[in-house]
Amino acid sequence: MKIVCLDAATLGGADLTAFESIGEFISYELTSKDEVISRISDAQVVMINKVIIDQEVIDNTNLKLILQLGTGVNNIDVAYANSKGIIVKNAAGYSTKSVLSHTFALLFAFLNQIPYYDGWTKQGLWVKSPIFTDFSRTLHTLTGKKHGIIGLGVIGKEVAKASQIFGANVCYYSTSGVNNDDTYEKVSLEELLKTSDVISIHAPLNEKTKNLLSKKELMLLKDEAILINVGRGGIINEVDLAQIMDEKNIRVGLDVLEVEPMVENHPLLNIKNKENLIITPHVAWASEESIQKLVQIVFNNLKEFIENGK
Repeated sequence: MKIVCLDAATLGGADLTAFESIGEFISYELTSKDEVISRISDAQVVMINKVIIDQEVIDNTNLKLILQLGTGVNNIDVAYANSKGIIVKNAAGYSTKSVLSHTFALLFAFLNQIPYYDGWTKQGLWVKSPIFTDFSRTLHTLTGKKHGIIGLGVIGKEVAKASQIFGANVCYYSTSGVNNDDTYEKVSLEELLKTSDVISIHAPLNEKTKNLLSKKELMLLKDEAILINVGRGGIINEVDLAQIMDEKNIRVGLDVLEVEPMVENHPLLNIKNKENLIITPHVAWASEESIQKLVQIVFNNLKEFIENGK
């Protein structure tokens, strides 16, 4: 059996040597669209993260199994693959704790004024302070704050539980309409945006969530509200967000953007109050522990296919 990984670089140098025990294993750091077919022309198994596996690729290869190095399979023509007898297996649940941690890292960076005080101290201002504490900025806890969660899936529920531990009052809006949990208050999107002190997004990108938060919705946010998106880029209209951030005093933490990597001259890079914005480059999922778990899930998916044909 020949197994080919087409974009190992997206796993941050993870150890993939275990796959050598299954068969002939070849790994490429990155693969361009023009290289895909030639690199897997004689492979039975392909491992991919962001590489596109469409009808053209399927028709010009002899694949038996497509292993997605992640949860989303929007880069694979799953229906056509299945029609050709090709099995598609994804990985789920590997990054929950990692995304949970990053959500609160972004949130507490704002509540505890971390970017401001880090710069304040490194500029030598603590050295000049007459007292041991500085009060030039106000810090807050989550206690008594209303935390609105958009998308109450596995990660959304973990965030809700943790937020309650910190004393927040949790409400949620289900983007699918399917997820219901009597533990928390279910509200409309409008009410969530109007009343929440903190809003975090944990939803997939689909026809229901594309541009879910555009200018009209963003204008509803309370003064000093904190908006966190660790779901998918494209849920927030970024052009509108940049405009609103210049008009309203809101703070925003983003780990995902509509186009990744970030495009040059992105409007969010030019907002007036840059202290109100934290952007991380889609790393919420990528803790070492999550990547190790992901690789193990993918390896188990391959073993299951070999042993059971599914």
